[in-house]
Amino acid sequence: MIKELLGKKIGMTQIFAQNADFIGVTALEVEPACILEKVTYPEGVKARVGYFKVSDNKINKVKKPLLGFFKKIGVPPYKIVKEVDVEKDNEIEPKKEIGVDILKEGEFVDVRAKSKGRGFQGGMKRHGWRGQPRTHGSTTHRRIGSSGSTTFPGRIIKGLKMPGHMGDSYVTVKNLKVVKVDSEKNILYICGAVPGAQGAVVSIKRVSV
Repeated sequence: MIKELLGKKIGMTQIFAQNADFIGVTALEVEPACILEKVTYPEGVKARVGYFKVSDNKINKVKKPLLGFFKKIGVPPYKIVKEVDVEKDNEIEPKKEIGVDILKEGEFVDVRAKSKGRGFQGGMKRHGWRGQPRTHGSTTHRRIGSSGSTTFPGRIIKGLKMPGHMGDSYVTVKNLKVVKVDSEKNILYICGAVPGAQGAVVSIKRVSV
């Protein structure tokens, strides 16, 4: 069985737990993935998997080399092709579709997605700085203070937290609990917040026990 699925973020909602408490969850739409072929490397075996099937009215947007690849295998084209790890002692069956039902309620997963882009931001929003004094006589409140240019070694040290571009980078959140699995609608409910904007592609990786 493959260890990774791809889904699209729908948004956040609340559902009831068994103890009648509200739990904040993120809903992910996970379409069935198709195992395309088996790939063997010196360090192990991986599966080449296709995610998000291309609709019939958009096949003309798929490049011809990719169309030839899918035609050779004998499966419809997919938007994303990715090599993923496979659980030990499991055989890889080409052309087999794998859905969200491989995950169970109470299982833990790692999610990875690209966070929302915030553009250029100051240090208070980007790094949570406290800020300069807000008293009479202070002329700077949100600006950066001393960056260490007059101290030894007399230069700005690499890696110093400063204002700059915020967000639009891949973020991984580990050990999130699967609260509910809706196999009929292909929707997965994960406890807590998942990075990314609405509609973002989210990688869901099973935590190895």
